[in-house]
Amino acid sequence: MKILVRNLNRTTTRDQLHDLFKPFGVISSCVLVMDEKSGESKGFGFVEMPSKEEAKQAISKLNAKPFHGSVIRVKTTNKVYRV
Repeated sequence: MKILVRNLNRTTTRDQLHDLFKPFGVISSCVLVMDEKSGESKGFGFVEMPSKEEAKQAISKLNAKPFHGSVIRVKTTNKVYRV
């Protein structure tokens, strides 16, 4: 299941995002979207988890929670985003 994570602090790293989801199960991919010109984070990313049950648990536990100074928004996504 593909999960969209928004409102990330722009200093958050890919490894930190990965570690945030790690307690909930297997992560098949983790991408932090970066600005091409500045090389800085755009403040959102995607996490894919093969288990729908684990992904749903991660979404319910992490949505609207503080993470590195920002309150993140976490939801499933079916949209295709250009990264």
